[in-house]
Amino acid sequence: MNPGTLYILSTPIGNLEDITLRALRILKEVTTIAAEDTRHTGKLLAHFKIHTPMTSYHDFNKEAKTPVMIKRLQTGESFALVSDAGTPTVSDPGYYLIKEAVAHEIPVSPIPGPSAAIAALSVSGLPTDRFIFEGFLARKKGKRHKQLEALKNDPRSLIFYESPYRIVSLLKTIETIFGNRRIAIGRELTKRHEEVIRGKISQVVKQLEGTTFRGEASIIVEGYRPDKRKK
Repeated sequence: MNPGTLYILSTPIGNLEDITLRALRILKEVTTIAAEDTRHTGKLLAHFKIHTPMTSYHDFNKEAKTPVMIKRLQTGESFALVSDAGTPTVSDPGYYLIKEAVAHEIPVSPIPGPSAAIAALSVSGLPTDRFIFEGFLARKKGKRHKQLEALKNDPRSLIFYESPYRIVSLLKTIETIFGNRRIAIGRELTKRHEEVIRGKISQVVKQLEGTTFRGEASIIVEGYRPDKRKK
């Protein structure tokens, strides 16, 4: 018996119109949808009148769920892995399952679509030809400083994710280590209150201090640019 396929399926980061026709077809055709949060994905399925069964799959149950899913895939069933928003495995669960599927020679197929990091980079006004994605930095101050110190001389545009409660704190730390570079912050991208804030770090910090920032943000930081005038 031929094994089924594990589809790594991207879902909208906000605007439901951003889902692809292929993604909708796969969601209808697979045996089961493995969702990071079945309640969240259930709203997406209800909107498009999709009735495929779901199972939860996240970082806290992956070790128990993965062997079961692998056995089902080996018997010919197919799964679509989805995260709450965007592309699975990009700061979301999925790597553990994909690694095991590859080890068991189960086909793994991408169903590409939205990614908050790429969406923010594309409208940042900063260089897009070379970039590095770092996702969420460590919460502990010491470890976070070490991570940023290792990146301060990287010439590529830097992409970070951050919660709304720590954005100003992160920006101040970046300015201390990197200097007052150009940045862009994307929030609520593709949604009604979409906003992209651009400027030097110090300017953006002044703009954000004392304000309520909703939702996780994508932060694009200009890469290292040596001052040629000093040579």
